[in-house]
Amino acid sequence: MTPHPSALTIAGSDSGGGAGIQADLKTFSALGVYGTSAITAITAQNTRGVLAVETVSPGVVSAQIAAVLDDITPQAIKIGMLASPEIVAAVAEAIKGYRGPVVLDPVMVAKSGDRLLTEAAEVALIQRLLPFADVLTPNLPEAARLLGRGEACNAEETVAQGQALLALGARAVVMKGGHAEGAICIDRLVTPSAVTAMEQPRLTTRNTHGTGCSLSSAIAAELAKGAGFEAAVRRAQAWLHGAIRAADGMGIGSGHGPVHHFHEVWR
Repeated sequence: MTPHPSALTIAGSDSGGGAGIQADLKTFSALGVYGTSAITAITAQNTRGVLAVETVSPGVVSAQIAAVLDDITPQAIKIGMLASPEIVAAVAEAIKGYRGPVVLDPVMVAKSGDRLLTEAAEVALIQRLLPFADVLTPNLPEAARLLGRGEACNAEETVAQGQALLALGARAVVMKGGHAEGAICIDRLVTPSAVTAMEQPRLTTRNTHGTGCSLSSAIAAELAKGAGFEAAVRRAQAWLHGAIRAADGMGIGSGHGPVHHFHEVWR
């Protein structure tokens, strides 16, 4: 019997349910993929902000990953919040023998502005995990921080930064356009051989909590089902656009509410 496609998310827990592990597992399920998880940190947060963070010990993070890889063998891995350099090192060691696609979302700051990755962990992420990334999914501020540059202000700078991230070890980079301006939101898939711009109308809503987590986990889900890089990113972007468009109808919380992960399922 051929097992159903599955994916592993390695990330932090969001008690409000809009981002992190919760968003990833909802995304996997919405896209028809069985979700497994390894929790790196526990955050106390809601739609208004992060109230507390407690990291999980590196040994327990490693044990969670090993338990999944030893039995379920997911077809893709998504990596999100890692918090500390010790957790970065533990994850890098735990997945070094994994042969499937890895999607790395360099989570640094929450939607509320709260910091989720220490400066030392940023350095460790570049050195230890970027070489594992089949797809890196930074927004424009994250890409700039990883490179030690100013934020890209136009298409040429965005592509140049994507290519610079390839040089650091990633095999493909999705330069997310959510932080840019204009009526059209453009995500750019940068690979060694091409740059592909993928466009969607920009939506006006404050309910965008978890968009980065959800996009990267959607890409991982599509890769787990066997899609190539471009097809996976296109499907993930289209799905997320629908989730953002339906977000206002959820009415969750009084701050930055979540996207509607099940907009294609719930009626």
